Amino acid sequence: MLDKGRTGAGADTALLDGAHLHRYTGGDVALEVELYGLLRGQIVSTLDALARAGDDAVLWQRLLHTLKGAARGVGAMALGDACAAQESGANDPAALEAIRTVADETLSAIDTELERRAA
Repeated sequence: MLDKGRTGAGADTALLDGAHLHRYTGGDVALEVELYGLLRGQIVSTLDALARAGDDAVLWQRLLHTLKGAARGVGAMALGDACAAQESGANDPAALEAIRTVADETLSAIDTELERRAA
């Protein structure tokens, strides 16, 4: 489990739960790398879409619900929890910043994990 330097809300939740992903993939390392890459792309595209969602609460909720499931599926539990916490709300700058903070931490953890696996 990667969970380095987290403070504040969600500090007790893993950024990346490697054991969860390992169980999910049956230990297929290549699949784990692929899933981290896919999640990375989904995080980036979802953050962009959230920033453009404006007052569309249905779009906001759909985007967060989708990212929540993808994140939790591969063990990015802190991001899943952050999405869940904002999912029933509406787009506002504070909510977007809360999600972006955990998303950025998760992206960094994914990059670190992918670099570690490539070494």
